[in-house]
Amino acid sequence: MRKNRFDKMSAEDTALLIATASNNPKERQEAQWLMAKALEMPLRQGVLVGDNRNGVFEPMEWSDNIPVEFPLDLLAPGEEDEFVAYTSPGVGYIAERRVAGDYVTLPTYYIANSIDWELRFARNATWNIVGRALEVMEAGFVKKLNDDGWHTILTAAVDRNILVYDADAASGQLTKRLFSLNKVVMQRNAGGNSSSLRRGKLTDMYISPEGQMDIRNWSIAEVDEFTRREIYLANDDGDAITRVFGVNIHEMTEFGTGHEYQNFFLNQLAGSIPAADVELGIGLDLSKNDSFIMPVTQAIDIFPDDNLHRSGEEGYYGWGKFGFGALDNRRVLAFSY
Repeated sequence: MRKNRFDKMSAEDTALLIATASNNPKERQEAQWLMAKALEMPLRQGVLVGDNRNGVFEPMEWSDNIPVEFPLDLLAPGEEDEFVAYTSPGVGYIAERRVAGDYVTLPTYYIANSIDWELRFARNATWNIVGRALEVMEAGFVKKLNDDGWHTILTAAVDRNILVYDADAASGQLTKRLFSLNKVVMQRNAGGNSSSLRRGKLTDMYISPEGQMDIRNWSIAEVDEFTRREIYLANDDGDAITRVFGVNIHEMTEFGTGHEYQNFFLNQLAGSIPAADVELGIGLDLSKNDSFIMPVTQAIDIFPDDNLHRSGEEGYYGWGKFGFGALDNRRVLAFSY
């Protein structure tokens, strides 16, 4: 099975799909089990790659029989009392502090999803319909994991109680000065000193599409004409608008006025931004892989749904067991503009 290439499947794949709709119960059940196992790997790969957690949380395989615990003295010897860790405790819950003594415990929980289609699509080997259904199933897993990961980060940001903003900027304007303020505040408050190997620094900023457009509209007072021309000619992935002062810029549609992550920050977590500002952004220190952890105690397993045949349908369901942790909230910084 090849992910996102369902329009060019092999003859063996097509024969397997047709067999999943067979009138012979034994042949149908065997084919559906083979199909479920064939779908497992591309779905696992698709869920863990190509999402807005990519590059933030580090997936770590973990035995389901062993508690997911991180000793703080291994993360930062001598700084154990400065760690404030947040983890996602379960489906639908707001992240919580989770430190016991000198270690952090990360709970993991099940996430499930399912999809089905009419048997006639399988009989006719209509891969474009089946493939689209499978992409929807994958997207359901990705969306849930994205939200849990970012909810953990936003909770850590609120608890840290540091909000950076440019008091001289116009409402809703992302300025070059705000980048400088974020870098200084992160460095001053992220632990370590000038000679420390673990000295904190701002490496990445996550902003709304409107914030990204502010950069495109920086005036001659913000940047020189050569840089303005590079910004003008750059596409959305161009170098001129993806790094400022060595900080990587990530555009996320979930941020911005009235959008889900900003609403979660303001409404669910009771966070706040100055009355003169309208948008929230998040800065992270990803220079060390010592904070944002995603334990995987059970990879996604896919199974055929044997109860749909009487309705003329075929379906699959699956689940995996995941968790999220921000082990040091000094690696998170909220800002507004």
